[in-house]
Amino acid sequence: MTRTLVDIRQDFPILTREIHGHRLVYLDSAATSQKPESVIQAIDHYYRHSNANVLRSVHTLAEEATTLYEDARRKVARFIGAKTSQEVIFTRGTTESLNVVARGWGDKFVQPGDEIVVSPMEHHSNLIPWQQLAQRRQAVLRFVELNGDGTIALDEVRRVINAKTKIVALSRISNVLGTINPIAEISALAHQQGAVMVVDGAQSVPHEPTDVKRLGADFLAFSGHKMLGPTGIGVLWGRRELLDAMDPVLFGGEMIAYVDRETATWAELPAKLEGGTPNIAGAIGLGAAVDYLTAIGMDVVAAHGQALGELAYQRLKAVGGVTVYGPPAPRGALVAFNLEGIHPHDVAQVFDSNGVAIRAGHHCAQPLLAWLGVGSTARASFYVYNTEADIDTLVEVIGETQRYFR
Repeated sequence: MTRTLVDIRQDFPILTREIHGHRLVYLDSAATSQKPESVIQAIDHYYRHSNANVLRSVHTLAEEATTLYEDARRKVARFIGAKTSQEVIFTRGTTESLNVVARGWGDKFVQPGDEIVVSPMEHHSNLIPWQQLAQRRQAVLRFVELNGDGTIALDEVRRVINAKTKIVALSRISNVLGTINPIAEISALAHQQGAVMVVDGAQSVPHEPTDVKRLGADFLAFSGHKMLGPTGIGVLWGRRELLDAMDPVLFGGEMIAYVDRETATWAELPAKLEGGTPNIAGAIGLGAAVDYLTAIGMDVVAAHGQALGELAYQRLKAVGGVTVYGPPAPRGALVAFNLEGIHPHDVAQVFDSNGVAIRAGHHCAQPLLAWLGVGSTARASFYVYNTEADIDTLVEVIGETQRYFR
């Protein structure tokens, strides 16, 4: 990478803000990332110059909009190593993508007595759809239990997955613990039993090189807003034969091939699974975000994020009265922690008064926090625009918070 981190920070207009008289230190990228100028401009340019619906009309604006929309799909396909752009389905985000699999594939192929395997570390979006599917289809939900440090052992996976397993659904990186799960190895174990591997990539696709073939995934879900793109756009990638076999979840719009009074037939992929007018501007913005991350290099993004996550873990572990969760290394670009005797919401308020944005709460992972034995945590999460100076600020404000409540 020829550009410095200072150069990268200058690409993000919001980082020039001051909050309560302090420079903004944004440490909440696991919730949503900030947007570089190039993404903002791509969305603005579409609305100013090419705004029209896609895949419908033949006038100039519609053709321009369709080209921009499908170009974004091709960029995403290359970014994740998809065999063809037809395997890339645009959704509203990771949550919708996982629900589409649970409804479109699960309702069709999961039978009573089949087993669905998840873990306690899953985001609610990768747990509730499978809970609901199990209830609808009289299937059994099984859990891969965690090691004491919040990691998954392959021996435990072997214990849980069996010939009854139909679906294995796991996150690549935990949004609380920062655990990086061995998805490729787990995928191989799932496939040995004939199960389908669903990967929640919400925290991994933005932060590391992703190749669906190397992951061994059958389905991969992720969100644009966590990888410098806009909100309201996400991706469901699936192997072509699985997507072809799925039933549509949304009906109407351009997902049809033919309709008469009594029946309908479905269009080819990806249109079959994209009923209604899509988030055109969101897809274009996501394409611009892919361009931006590709220019930096995902190897560089991964090394930077893991270095910050591991440094934050070590720095916070050295502070008295601080509990840090998850493995020390390797870990994703985040750290969850608690200060002894101080509620995480109070911690977050003191941080905000110092211009530092962190998250406090259960992080949409209540079963995991129950496993940790806490009701909530504070969480600092990092991205390409963060530096070691931001971790210095994190540690300084922790000290200020402890002094304030002491």
